[in-house]
Amino acid sequence: MSQPSLPPHHQPSHQPPQPQGARRAPSRGWRSKPALKLIAGGALAAVLVTGCGSGDDDDGKSGGSSSQGAQAKTLGKVAMPKVGKETNTMGTWVTDSAFVKGDVNKIVGYSLDGAKPTWRIPLGGQLCWASPHMTKDGLTAILFRDGAGEDALCTKVGLVDLKKGELVWQKEGSDSEGNAGVQFDEVTIGGGTVAAGGTGGGGAWSLDGKPLWKPAYLADCDDNGYAGGDDKIVAIRGCDSEDSSTERLEVQTVDPKTRDVMSSYELDEKVEYAHVISTAPLVVAVDTGDSDAGTGTTDILTIDDSGKQGKLLSTIDVLAKGYQPNCPATSVEGCTELALDKASSTLYLASEVDVDHGGPGDRITGLNLKTGKETGKTKMAENRSLIPIRTDDDGSLLAYLGSTYSEAGGVVRVDAKDFAMDTLQTHPEDMKDAESGMDIYGDCTMIYTGKKLYIGDNKATRPTSGDGAGRPLAIVFGA
Repeated sequence: MSQPSLPPHHQPSHQPPQPQGARRAPSRGWRSKPALKLIAGGALAAVLVTGCGSGDDDDGKSGGSSSQGAQAKTLGKVAMPKVGKETNTMGTWVTDSAFVKGDVNKIVGYSLDGAKPTWRIPLGGQLCWASPHMTKDGLTAILFRDGAGEDALCTKVGLVDLKKGELVWQKEGSDSEGNAGVQFDEVTIGGGTVAAGGTGGGGAWSLDGKPLWKPAYLADCDDNGYAGGDDKIVAIRGCDSEDSSTERLEVQTVDPKTRDVMSSYELDEKVEYAHVISTAPLVVAVDTGDSDAGTGTTDILTIDDSGKQGKLLSTIDVLAKGYQPNCPATSVEGCTELALDKASSTLYLASEVDVDHGGPGDRITGLNLKTGKETGKTKMAENRSLIPIRTDDDGSLLAYLGSTYSEAGGVVRVDAKDFAMDTLQTHPEDMKDAESGMDIYGDCTMIYTGKKLYIGDNKATRPTSGDGAGRPLAIVFGA
């Protein structure tokens, strides 16, 4: 099968993978940022996003910022739960009637302004994973522990109705030999199918709870995980290699009902991990083991999966350009620090500007997925985060402009042609410390929809003294 041509700097290494949600080391003397997971509002969540990195020069189209935008208010705030140790609270969604947040051993629905809880779903165990994708009917998939104890395993797969506030069903996977209680690492939803994968293999169910396939171990191969969204399911399949200490990975577009392989693309043997950024178009971030500062990515590949054998369309060399998408070390979905405009096949990546090119700060670059070439970039946001959230219907980019110690954050619109920035909303001054605390110390998801910015932390942690003190679990800003 075809293999991507990787740049010469990619030599295999066997560094231990970073744990999920690992923090980046501070760089260039300004506050470092962990991953802020950003997703689009609407029927099906669009691509995940966020940004940080090392910069480049000022060639190409480059836009400045203008206008002050609306002065936003703090519409709602969810207090950080009291926990004795870090607890997973993954899951942030917005429907047409509710803001929904994963919490400690439960999921809670709030009014759209985030001010009033309206329903809750008790889970009996900690959330392990929550799909960002949501069907037009408001259905999503979660993975949670079988019990609240320390030794409880991630075996429970659930279908959640985010509009009704109901756990429609919960299932446990069984392997091909009938053993129940298969452990999974993550779960997704797409094409009318809920699919869960991990080191124990993969399993899937229809939306009415019917089992579709079970973990099957054939020739030492298994499904490490799946990516969903829209009408597709893409599997990352790993097979043991006789002459390597790592798996040989293959990207498979599969029938969501049967798991029949519709298209397959074998990755280069140097690739240690693969993360699906988008299923349509098929965009995959790969890590050959030498990704910079724990980004989990060395290259981004665009693959044509229209035929039985996939074809490589373009490669973006993430290391060479200093882009810093953030992909969870071993997970198939969950990449952040990027946004994708499908209509124009443009990928937006953030990077941190080198002090040698004007001081610390972030900028966003557009790249054509068919050619891998830059389409333009913003001017640097000095001493601030500048993070893609999603693209709008007209192709413009919506991005988060982070707070500083003296200025509040906000939301900006980036023109797709000249990359000029216009401010859509500025957040309240009295919330800049809380906002900064979530930016620096949180592991957050962002959604901008209905002229509101929703920020939800994927971890509940004990309060700390200093900058991170008093940060909420979730917050909603809007006019």
